[in-house]
Amino acid sequence: MTTTLTPDTRRVTTPAAPATRSVSLTDTVTQSLTMARRGLLKLKHNPEQLFDVVIQPLIFTVMFTYIFGGAISGDVASYLPIIIPGILVQTVITASVVTGTQLREDMDKGVFDRFKSLPIARISPLAGALLSDVVRYTIATTITFAMGYAMGYRPDPLGLVVAGLLVIVCAFAISWIFALMGVLMNKASAVQGISMLILFPLTFMSNAFVPAHTMPGWMQAFVNVNPVSHLVTAVRDLTNDGHFGISVVWSLLGAAVIVVIVAPITVRAYMRKA
Repeated sequence: MTTTLTPDTRRVTTPAAPATRSVSLTDTVTQSLTMARRGLLKLKHNPEQLFDVVIQPLIFTVMFTYIFGGAISGDVASYLPIIIPGILVQTVITASVVTGTQLREDMDKGVFDRFKSLPIARISPLAGALLSDVVRYTIATTITFAMGYAMGYRPDPLGLVVAGLLVIVCAFAISWIFALMGVLMNKASAVQGISMLILFPLTFMSNAFVPAHTMPGWMQAFVNVNPVSHLVTAVRDLTNDGHFGISVVWSLLGAAVIVVIVAPITVRAYMRKA
């Protein structure tokens, strides 16, 4: 009896190396701008999303000016250099809350789950959503200054432009905080509710509407370290006197710190979110 040996022809497979996704900085910027265009198209098809940045500055400027103007400054004209920068900061910062609520709504609909499967930079869906909201901040800034001008406010022209850019940059940075809340929380209503609960003390316990020296001593201590107060002071210095003061530096530094710290945390939380 003979035994025939046949070679083992089974194919030996080696485990595939894990796929890596490397995206260049240029591609990241391009992809973020593409996602920002998506956000602008959403505004085009849902213009009611602009109501807060169009209606709020008009109502608040008229209401606060004529209610508090005489009591605080003696007349409306004297109060405008105080209230217009305050209204601007409050309006734009409040508008940044929408970033978190809309992000949460998109995640609930599964939109961002599809983005995760694409060979794009991880930060681009988030950065694009935040960049598109810069248009909303620009609209709010323009309307606030236009309303103030119609009521008799005459700011420094160059300072007005720089102040507008400063507020937009700071609002973009702050929107990363609300984006993180949108990623971590389970409902858009929760994002909006908790965000406003945080913003109301920050905006009203600041020097946005009244001089800090008129407040109780314990409140002045908070107002003086409140980042909103620094931003309001920076805007007032720029628009009223054209002065680039230390408050401008603190505002830009704070914005940079927020982006450097919060943006990576937001991206990691977004990628880990089921």
